[in-house]
Amino acid sequence: MQRITTPLTKSVRTQLKSGEEVLLSGTIYTARDVAHKRMANLMQKGKKPPIDLKNAVIYYTGPTPIRGDGLFGSCGPTTSSRMDNFTPGLLKMGLGGMIGKGKRNDEVRSSIERYKAVYFLAVGGAGAYLSKRIVSSEAVAFKELGPEAIYRLEISDFPLVVGIDSRGNDIYRRG
Repeated sequence: MQRITTPLTKSVRTQLKSGEEVLLSGTIYTARDVAHKRMANLMQKGKKPPIDLKNAVIYYTGPTPIRGDGLFGSCGPTTSSRMDNFTPGLLKMGLGGMIGKGKRNDEVRSSIERYKAVYFLAVGGAGAYLSKRIVSSEAVAFKELGPEAIYRLEISDFPLVVGIDSRGNDIYRRG
């Protein structure tokens, strides 16, 4: 299993292969449907998104409330296809990677290839385990959305599988 860190540079992204298991550490951002729509609206108005997308990784998750002494609630991946309409524009702005679950559409897959990005898969149903890989968290944009705000997370050895690599190879098409 390969260990990689953010920022997810093009040289790192282009070495990853579909189906490969990785442990990701560093800074990532959370964003779900509403946050994606808000970012898209800002970009349509010629404004910058509230986070620097260059070589960044967005995790499609909305955490549950924090329990006990945790830093973050359970945070399993959400279905990625709900973000497909917004993904090509974010990739064009420099987004390096996404984390979620499930298939992506043809336009997203070709955009991943065009911009040499990567789509990672996180294990669905493992949100409590994944939350233990979060070292720190801070809401950084759209805070009024609560758990669907954009959070900056520091993660350590976050287990992932490369779902679509920078050449457009898709684990779901391979079987």
